[in-house]
Amino acid sequence: MKNLVEELRWRGMIHDMTPGTEEQLMKEMTSGYIGFDPTADSLHIGNLVPVMLLVHLQRCGHKPFVLVGGATGRVGDPSGKTEERKLLSVEQINHNLEAQKKQLMKFLNFESGENKAEVVNNYDWFKDFAFLDFIRDVGKHITVNYMLSKESVKKRLESGMSFTEFSYQLVQGYDFYWLYKHRNCKLQLGGSDQWGNIVTGTELIRRKFFADEQKETEAFALTCPLITKADGSKFGKSEGGNIWLDPEKTSPYKFYQYWLNASDEDAKKWIKLFTLLEKDEITALEKQHDEAPHQRLLQKSLAKEVTIRVHSEEDYRTAVEASAILFGKGTTDTLRKLSGPVLLSVFEGVPQSKISRSEFDAGIGLLDFLSAKAGAFKSNGEARRMLKDNAVSINKQKIGEDYQLGHGDLLNGKYILVQKGKKNYFLVTVE
Repeated sequence: MKNLVEELRWRGMIHDMTPGTEEQLMKEMTSGYIGFDPTADSLHIGNLVPVMLLVHLQRCGHKPFVLVGGATGRVGDPSGKTEERKLLSVEQINHNLEAQKKQLMKFLNFESGENKAEVVNNYDWFKDFAFLDFIRDVGKHITVNYMLSKESVKKRLESGMSFTEFSYQLVQGYDFYWLYKHRNCKLQLGGSDQWGNIVTGTELIRRKFFADEQKETEAFALTCPLITKADGSKFGKSEGGNIWLDPEKTSPYKFYQYWLNASDEDAKKWIKLFTLLEKDEITALEKQHDEAPHQRLLQKSLAKEVTIRVHSEEDYRTAVEASAILFGKGTTDTLRKLSGPVLLSVFEGVPQSKISRSEFDAGIGLLDFLSAKAGAFKSNGEARRMLKDNAVSINKQKIGEDYQLGHGDLLNGKYILVQKGKKNYFLVTVE
């Protein structure tokens, strides 16, 4: 078996681990799990670090369990939160869980082999667990002092913390105990903010098994660092909010652009965290990048690897072509291939205007369209001068003053892209 700890260490993916973890992983195929929070019907790129932990676990010959929080999602994890979350309905949680499962299947092998991944839902073992039984069988093993010592609890006590949230670490701890007892799962992984919850699980296993079966247990914990950006801004966020894995929430173009726009410092860290490129490949890329940083080879490799893994090779190619359009290298044919959502993503920041379908169908003069409607020019005179200078394009094609607008100019049946000079774009919607 490949040494998982060694693999994670050179990639910068280890923050803490309990003693004996590396020895256990080298001794035998070991089952490990990570829990995922069902607060949304899509994972976002902040979830990719724990996902990649499971990917490496499986690639090193071990068995990953994906725990979806059908029960814990009804409680709410206080770790890293400044206020209590809004509770979701059962229907919403179940919908979110199914959507997340589909995304996880792109990363892990759920189909074959002794170490194939499995999905478990903690609602299955909590749904019939009576409250009195829980506080008797679980609560008595963990002291209040132990729970209060956890950083996630300390940070929230001053601002106020409900019993629901306070009990979260007991619920998560029981997850580990149940998986240890029923599925021989000996390792829990997660982000460093989860350390307190994870070791509550190892402690519960130790105390229950020592009391119940008079034997020492083998339960281990491993966490990875929380990802930060070199400029201090939050990883995984853009001006529009989270960068989601769902293409309906974040287009593959925007997803690709997020990685492509990484700083050199971030790209050197992220290419180890989010791709499966080997150490010698990354070392060679870093050397090439340092010799010609303006070519942004690290960023391009990072964006390619992650976009293909999360979306597809076709989505990656479309994102590259769309990027070329915005920076002046695309063609009319390339532009026409873009779907409506991708087109809007590419030109999200450019000035936009609308014209009614009836007005367009009735026929509109080119000069009026460029100035009054598209807003590309302040006057018909300015538009006429630039047309004579061959400095105006419709859908990436140079035009003259005698150009006749028609339905053939509509991209996806409703858009027209006006370009003034090399870098000034205007998007007109006909509807």
